[in-house]
This record gives sequence, structure tokens and C-alpha cells, in this order.
Amino acid sequence: MGDTFGDGYENEKPVHEVCVDDFYLGKYPVTQGQWKKVMGSNPSHFKSGDNYPVESVSWNDVQEFIKKLNQLSGQQYRLPTESEWEYAARSGGKRGKYAGTSSDSELGEYAWYDSNSGGKTHPVGQKLPNGLGLYDMSGNVWEWVEDTYSSNAYQSHSRTNPIYTRQGSSRVRRGGSWNNNPRNVRCSNRNNNPGNRNNNLGFRLLSTGENGRTSGVHGMPGQSIFLSQHLSGTALMPSKINWVSRAGRLTEIEGPAYSYY
Repeated sequence: MGDTFGDGYENEKPVHEVCVDDFYLGKYPVTQGQWKKVMGSNPSHFKSGDNYPVESVSWNDVQEFIKKLNQLSGQQYRLPTESEWEYAARSGGKRGKYAGTSSDSELGEYAWYDSNSGGKTHPVGQKLPNGLGLYDMSGNVWEWVEDTYSSNAYQSHSRTNPIYTRQGSSRVRRGGSWNNNPRNVRCSNRNNNPGNRNNNLGFRLLSTGENGRTSGVHGMPGQSIFLSQHLSGTALMPSKINWVSRAGRLTEIEGPAYSYY
């Protein structure tokens, strides 16, 4: 985890190995249509359609959305931690510079950023997915994660399921957005925001519950979820990652069981 390419910022250091437990993650950022279904209103600046990512939501706004969604669904969703987010963005902890590619010349095939966005957000899922089938992990909108921000957070990371929760005024956002340059849409890039609402800032959901795999996000159509499963609790054993398609059918690809990177 961290600046494995040597072209990042100081807050991406030191590079370190971490381990994350199994989890499900939204195939796309949460959309404006999904937000409206739960909250009844649309806070976004770019009100261009239900399939566009919701933005202009603070970290606290997102916590209210999650609280209400959990009450409505009877399930437990949350934001990913930084380590979970980066593991997923890097196609399962691989050494990827961007979500889906390490090639600067190919970046435009995977991400909306300052050179191709036209100064606005775009519908989710229009670019190519990364190796885990996740869309828009680089670019389009920044994504809130659970951690409190510290430039030195990695120095105190535990090896297993690290999360930085010490007192602070800012939360971490990852992935970059439609108005960022390539350096800022890298998988390892870390940025902070004191909780303001910006038109380039959204989020996606994580669940660790079994119901996410079989039914998707309750009341939120089109959100596919992935799970990296343990096999006999053995680290680095091959396993299956299950995907729930829009039609509810399961497909499978190979992936790590206990995820080190």
C-alpha cells in the first residue's frame, strides 16, 4: 500500500504491506438516482441524470445516507477504509498505477479526468473497469472513505485491516475526479477534505454481509457487489470472487482469498 511507483506525494509513504478481510464493494459510485431513492432529494451540482454520480455531499451527509439505508434495508453498509479502497482500486492489491492500467497513454480509456471530462461528471460505468470489474475508481468523482486524515497515517498503520481514526478535522478522499490531472487520479493518491460539499466528491458503498452478494444493495438497482472469500482461512490461497450482475446472475473470476499487498 502506498507510492509503489515513486512518483507520488509524501503522505503516500512509507510503502507497506497490509492485509484486509473479505468485503463487498459497489461496482459503481452511488448515483443521483440511488441517493434520491433513499433521501428524497438530489444535492448534486451536475443534475444531468439518475445514472450520474451523486456529488456535493459531505462526509456527514454520507453517514446520514448510510444510516437511513441501513434502516430501510435491514443490512449494514458503510464507507470503505483507505486500505480496502486501495486494495479494490488496484484490482486486488496488484501494483497498478491507475484503476485498470499503469499506462499514462491508456488512462483515458479508464477514467474521466481533466483532459477528457469536458469540465463535468459523466454517467457511471462508461469507461473500462479495472481488473475486479469496478468502474470509476480513478476519476469522475473523488470518493469518501472512512478514515480520518493524517499525512503520517501510514506510520501508525497496523498490518491487518488498518484504519486511522485519531482525532482530526479532515476525512480522506480517494480516486481523483473529473477536474484532476493524472497524478491525482492514481490509486495511491491520498487527499483530505474537512467535510465540505464539492461538485467533484461522491462515494461508494461497502458491505461485509452475505446478503450483499445475493441480492445487491436493497432498493438500489444496478449496484453489483464483489466478495473476496477465504478458503480454509489460508492466506493467499486462490479463491473465487463472485459478481452479481444486473440480472442477478453470478459469474466468477479467480482472486486472492486473504488479501495482502
